[in-house]
Amino acid sequence: MDYRTIPSKFFAVTPSDTASLQPNIGIFVGNAGSVVAQGVDGVSATFVCTAATRLMGQFTKVLATGTTATGIVGLGV
Repeated sequence: MDYRTIPSKFFAVTPSDTASLQPNIGIFVGNAGSVVAQGVDGVSATFVCTAATRLMGQFTKVLATGTTATGIVGLGV
């Protein structure tokens, strides 16, 4: 089993256009809405999520501008 794909810690995510996230392998979206996330390449994308969605990737930010989902949790490494 590759344990690098299993989160070893969790952290609350407050959307912010300036604050960076801790190192992660993805985010969990507790409540439905849009999530605007920035990847390690600096490119942002909008994800339309249902409740209890797991977005896999290495994200550097969850932007406040455009994010309507709540209950976002970082899946840390």
